[in-house]
Amino acid sequence: MKSFKDIVFKPHPFGEGLHGLIFFENGYGLSVVRFKVPKSKTYSSYTSNENEWEVAILYGDENDWEITYNTHITDDVIGYQTEGEVDWIMIQVQEL
Repeated sequence: MKSFKDIVFKPHPFGEGLHGLIFFENGYGLSVVRFKVPKSKTYSSYTSNENEWEVAILYGDENDWEITYNTHITDDVIGYQTEGEVDWIMIQVQEL
């Protein structure tokens, strides 16, 4: 099983922060993000500090994906998640 440590993060394109994408063999994946509003100390993602992440469940692959709300895990993005909570979401998504 893949875990948080397998996510490759890149600079977030819209603000000061990070964005990681990871995909699984079952056709699902995750977007994991944390960023601040440019020139501000305010977080714009559903996070409030450097220890939280916003997670979206994806369907597709690295080249063609979209956010999906059609799983039993959630019907929205999931905010304010710790690394451990992201790991738990990753396990659930890999088991879909």
